[in-house]
Amino acid sequence: MMRSFSTVVTVFLAAQAATSAGDIEPQTTLDNKSNTYTSSDTGYAVLERGPVTAVVVDNRAVDNDVLPGHRAGYSGIASLTHARQPQNLFVPSYAGLNYEHIHDGTNAPGRDILFEPRKAKMELRVINDHTVELYQPPTPHWKLESALRYELLDDGTIEMTFECIPRERTFAHDYIGLFWASYIHQPESFDIHFRGHDDGRNQPARWIRGVTPAHGEFSTHLSPDDHREFVHDDDFELTLVFNRSKYRYDEPWYFGVSHGMAFIQMFRPQDQVRLSQSPSGGGDGNPAWDFQLMIPDYEVGQRYQLIMRAMYVPYKSAEQVERVARLHRVALGQNVP
Repeated sequence: MMRSFSTVVTVFLAAQAATSAGDIEPQTTLDNKSNTYTSSDTGYAVLERGPVTAVVVDNRAVDNDVLPGHRAGYSGIASLTHARQPQNLFVPSYAGLNYEHIHDGTNAPGRDILFEPRKAKMELRVINDHTVELYQPPTPHWKLESALRYELLDDGTIEMTFECIPRERTFAHDYIGLFWASYIHQPESFDIHFRGHDDGRNQPARWIRGVTPAHGEFSTHLSPDDHREFVHDDDFELTLVFNRSKYRYDEPWYFGVSHGMAFIQMFRPQDQVRLSQSPSGGGDGNPAWDFQLMIPDYEVGQRYQLIMRAMYVPYKSAEQVERVARLHRVALGQNVP
């Protein structure tokens, strides 16, 4: 049963400083030993609730009637469908809410290391009929241990909880860069939509249509108070990460539209998530609607946490999407009028 709204808010208030607190309540099997689970040998699990069906997959290849032609390396939600839209939102061979990169702003480790979440061993842990986790032991290079929980709430909203613990001091610039990608299958428009303003100007929030002309150009949108600078190579290979747009978002959520449906991604304000996009991240005609978490001044052995929610709903207008998402945004601690 979905947690009540008051319970969600209480949990949120007890876990304010997401990327620095040692006293945040552990949610996943990474650090909460009261969680029980079974390990899945199939590499995927089907979650159904409300009008939504989500198929969560680890980073193994799957090729059957449930996930035909799904490629190795793309963990997360391999298929997302709705009673009103049976077509998979995501590129079938790839995934959405996909744990893509661990980095420290340097190219030295090499491309495979920057994509280490794709390569390192994962375990699919089934918590219950509506909740699964992807557990990754300390990775070979970065030594980052993590658990990524996907829970389908009773209205079909996905709550994604990520927890990680760095086990060694492997990050050259004392910060941990993390990146999630959602590869959208042939939408009519590659753009994303959020409420924000022009960077460097004192303006009231308005609807911004986020457009990026090419991969890695004007790709990342920051919050108004995110003035953090992270040292990185001038030619850092992950071009989406540090290439900023001309906008700032005022509210930490955004959506894109595909085949009459809106895909909404919502975040906690204190996580200072950076929104990223690419017109071709999933191949020709397949944009990527992404986000990043930057953890500065990390400590070995410290647990860090991110919580976000995603909705997949029929689309009518930006205002309708805003109404539909309101309660979930409040639950995440956003300042909603």
